[in-house]
Amino acid sequence: MDQKLNVPFPKDVAMQLQAGDYVYLTGTLYTARDAAHKRMAEALDKGEELPFDIRGQVIYYMGPSPARAGRPIGSAGPTTASRMDKYTPRLLDLGLGAMIGKGKRSKEVLEAIVRNQSVYFAAVGGAGALLSKCILSSRIIAYEDLGTEAIRELTVKDFPVIVVADAAGHNLYESAIKEYQNV
Repeated sequence: MDQKLNVPFPKDVAMQLQAGDYVYLTGTLYTARDAAHKRMAEALDKGEELPFDIRGQVIYYMGPSPARAGRPIGSAGPTTASRMDKYTPRLLDLGLGAMIGKGKRSKEVLEAIVRNQSVYFAAVGGAGALLSKCILSSRIIAYEDLGTEAIRELTVKDFPVIVVADAAGHNLYESAIKEYQNV
């Protein structure tokens, strides 16, 4: 099913999404990769605030290339989500609404998605130039010293993703394999 959603979105919307749904996101996303996740974990360990209120927000695992003239960002494809798995359950427990990346997630992350009524989206790897056309603005909001791994706030319009892991515990990567084996 194709759906258009404004981000961030409430948990009741996340609960309606099903693995395999095509979704077009419009609104605000935040980017964070390995180094930013590590720094956020360190801040939490010290009792410090995160650089943005993650409750209900969507984090896109992406490190952009430099912007070309007249564009807010360069190529903006997803990075492998499993690299953030050791940090993700904690962020989900703090209220993170959804994540966008590519690839499988650990059992602990999948359990945290269900526990927190969240969702994991996949963006198409290798399509960063096309995905960047859905990004209307980009600004660094934290950890500028990390360069491409700084946390950015993106404004997106009709950003295409697929629901991979839904709040009910369905996982497209597992169900697609089973479906293919039965063909």
